Amino acid sequence: MPRIGVVTFPGSLDDQDALRAVELSGAEAVPLWHGSDSIDGVDAIILPGGFSYGDYLRCGAIARFSPVMDTVIDAANKGMPVLGICNGFQLLCEAHLLDGAMIRNAGQHFICRDERLRVETVDTVWTCDFRAGDEITIVLKNGEGNYQADPETLKRLEDNDQVVFRYLDNPNGSAGDIAGITNLRGNVVGLMPHPEHNVEELTSPSLDGKPFFSSVLNFLSARV
Repeated sequence: MPRIGVVTFPGSLDDQDALRAVELSGAEAVPLWHGSDSIDGVDAIILPGGFSYGDYLRCGAIARFSPVMDTVIDAANKGMPVLGICNGFQLLCEAHLLDGAMIRNAGQHFICRDERLRVETVDTVWTCDFRAGDEITIVLKNGEGNYQADPETLKRLEDNDQVVFRYLDNPNGSAGDIAGITNLRGNVVGLMPHPEHNVEELTSPSLDGKPFFSSVLNFLSARV
């Protein structure tokens, strides 16, 4: 059974939801602690949403220096699948595993709603069970989800097919309607919406989060 780790930082809010989503996908959910440099032999890692270290300085700026992150960065650079959700996406940018940065939402308001997205690429570990062009509904909740990068970086992301998701009605001012991106290798993906909240009929407006988890399981099975 594949083992997927979920890192808990001080201020993480969605770590338990991510662990449950992993369990529902059929994998073993492994809690990981920010203060340890061990990732316990997991096959993939999720950096969950929340407000790590209270979002002081910048979102993810302090969590990036947690002991576990050196190990996560090393594993990601060696090809391990890593998914950053909301605060986790911000953290991946702070750790320079993904390009760009997040700033305050346009309008300066916290956003919490069901958000429509378009899947732009399926050539990643976390999206291979989607089809390019799929329109999905995923929960969105953030105050600093406005993705920005310099023009050269934005062009490179577009040219290399690294934009994974776009907002259909850009709620926060993100450049190019970008809701999520990947690294060149396709093993690291970050997005602001929360797929872990869209895996159960009882609590979800859609089940569009399930392919994230089935994708990585299919990748891991194929790799073995």
